[in-house]
Amino acid sequence: MVRFTVLASGSKGNSTVVSGGGTRILVDCGLSCRELFRRMRLAGEEPEKLDAIIITHEHADHVNGVAVTARKLGIPVYFTEGTHRAWMRWLTPRRQMSYAEWLERTRQQAAERQAEAQAATDEGEADETDLLGEEGETGAEAAQIEEVAAITQADATVQNTKEKKVKDPTWLPTVEYFKAGEPFEIGDFAVSPFTTPHDAADPVGFVLRAEGVRIGYATDLGYIPPNVKAQLKGVDLLLLESNHDLEMLRDGPYPWSVKQRVLSRVGHLSNEAAASFLEDEYDGQATYVILAHLSESNNLPELARVAAERALSGKASLLGNRLFLANQHEPLDSIYF
Repeated sequence: MVRFTVLASGSKGNSTVVSGGGTRILVDCGLSCRELFRRMRLAGEEPEKLDAIIITHEHADHVNGVAVTARKLGIPVYFTEGTHRAWMRWLTPRRQMSYAEWLERTRQQAAERQAEAQAATDEGEADETDLLGEEGETGAEAAQIEEVAAITQADATVQNTKEKKVKDPTWLPTVEYFKAGEPFEIGDFAVSPFTTPHDAADPVGFVLRAEGVRIGYATDLGYIPPNVKAQLKGVDLLLLESNHDLEMLRDGPYPWSVKQRVLSRVGHLSNEAAASFLEDEYDGQATYVILAHLSESNNLPELARVAAERALSGKASLLGNRLFLANQHEPLDSIYF
């Protein structure tokens, strides 16, 4: 059995659980760990059974909870290398410093290195003058002291590692890289990542396949290029962005610069663009179509629904193209195959 549950979709957080066979995958982790677990349990999913997290891109609404969640569950996170590097830069922004500050820091580092070298020299001289120790301990006693010192050093190393994990916001239990266009496997799932046009470092969508069921996942894209159209053919479930109504966006509260970004070819898909794809390019093979990433400021669910229903009217069938809208604030009812 394959199960698909959208936990949240929108600019405040995106997360979806896909399970098939004995594998459970979280697609994006834009909710906090606490809220993610709450919604999973509300949807009848067990967070402790998640096997991996896969990330589409590094924007906050897709990765907000990824570090805490991965650490808590001890599971791997799959990124493209570009997305992982961008995520790390986002969590640890570089601090700008003046030339005077840089010069002072350089001098301090040089003084510290000199002090360490002098201390090492002094210690070496002391060892030569007292090879047997101050109390003249026997060889057995010296060995015991060395053993205790080694254990202490090991404990200190473990403690330092723990402290590093706590202090480093980018630390993850395991990081796995994939490349767009190169399929890979996670447990019982075959995952085919494909490039999407969005203003991120290396954004992707996914086709996930398990038990003969193909799921297409495409959000955060300014338009639908040929490679995405090809990937979304023959899917049993299609999750597609329908972000904004053009008139609402143009008349809405966003600054003009943000409106330009959303409308650009690396922005977000409008209701009209999604409907155009569903009417003219989509092959009509999916049992379920889910509209996702609806803007709360520049869209209305009914506008997105009406546009998609009109587009799908020529592809309607008794068992196919059942339309659902993903929600920002509560999980969508699970879909089963």
